Amino acid sequence: MASSFNNAHNFWIDNFNVNPLADPLSKLRARIAAGAIHDSAERCDAPQCYPETRVAVQANLYRWIVDGDGEVEQPKKIKWVTGPAGTGKTAVMGSLADRCAEDGLLGATFFFASWSASIGRRRKTAFVTTIAHQLAQHREDLKTAISAAMEKNPDVLDKNLHVQMEILVLAPLREVVRQSGGPELRGAIIVDGLDECEAKQYHDTKITGPRATPVRTNAQDQLEILQVLQAASLDPDFPFCILIASRPERVFREFFDSKRNPTSFAQKLDLNVEHNADADITLFLEAQFDLIRHRYNFPRSWPPPGTIRTLVENASGQFIYAATIIRLFDTGHREAPKALLEAILKMEATRETIQIRLIRYGGFTQSTFSPVGGQPMLST
Repeated sequence: MASSFNNAHNFWIDNFNVNPLADPLSKLRARIAAGAIHDSAERCDAPQCYPETRVAVQANLYRWIVDGDGEVEQPKKIKWVTGPAGTGKTAVMGSLADRCAEDGLLGATFFFASWSASIGRRRKTAFVTTIAHQLAQHREDLKTAISAAMEKNPDVLDKNLHVQMEILVLAPLREVVRQSGGPELRGAIIVDGLDECEAKQYHDTKITGPRATPVRTNAQDQLEILQVLQAASLDPDFPFCILIASRPERVFREFFDSKRNPTSFAQKLDLNVEHNADADITLFLEAQFDLIRHRYNFPRSWPPPGTIRTLVENASGQFIYAATIIRLFDTGHREAPKALLEAILKMEATRETIQIRLIRYGGFTQSTFSPVGGQPMLST
């Protein structure tokens, strides 16, 4: 009796299923964080800039992507976008990524996230592989070069980030630049929420005593990614500019300190300092209260005069405050809209205390700050 496996080759058995041996790019695809890509299903409700808001900020960043910082001989390819929680970093990065994608200027994205996000978005492990996978979709010759690199280096997926960046990204880019007869590669790599990257541990943290390995900190993994991106940006054949968005935590302040690295980075963009968000928050609240007024057939005199001005002052430049207020109205709160607004306006305290009270008042958690029902909202 002849066997169906006669002369068979290049197959593997997994869970009793016979599958063709995965090609190099399929192996790469299996090790990415698909949810971290800007247009992934996991980010279907991701915050976006409300229409007509953050126009100046997005224009500033888009202009830098297209024109750089004006230095021809030694262009600075990394720019830091920062600001405290609630200033709209992720909304800006998401909207900018969409615009770059539409204009053919998006190389790759990685949106880190904690708060119930998939494990791939919370760790460094799939960072370089996710970037390389997206670049492989950029051009056919780059896809071929990355596939060849995977095939030549089958153990690369188990190497550290520096080695992965060299083998999967930089070496293929050099090959494409050397042989290219097509259009010049250009565009942006956007990395958002890097401060939310959690440390990957490589040992049993339950072991104690002199033989125990020190626990790796979040800052160490965040710094490792920063160093990998910096090394890439300094390669003369690396054609992309890099945008990194994070809160102004110490590891980022020290890394982007112009005194320590005076020639490496473009001028940072601090959303809390260099951009007055009051006009954008006003526009957002006016539009949202107009929708609420129509929903409940309230008169044009509602909300009372001065209400929006008071809410904007309480927000102190933080979009998350305005978004939380509107979320209270959009989630069918137990109180009637008019009574709810009165209760919010009576919260006389510091901005932080008001936000905590709003969260508790609505029965919210931090994850509530993402949008509902596709409604664009503004977040961190």
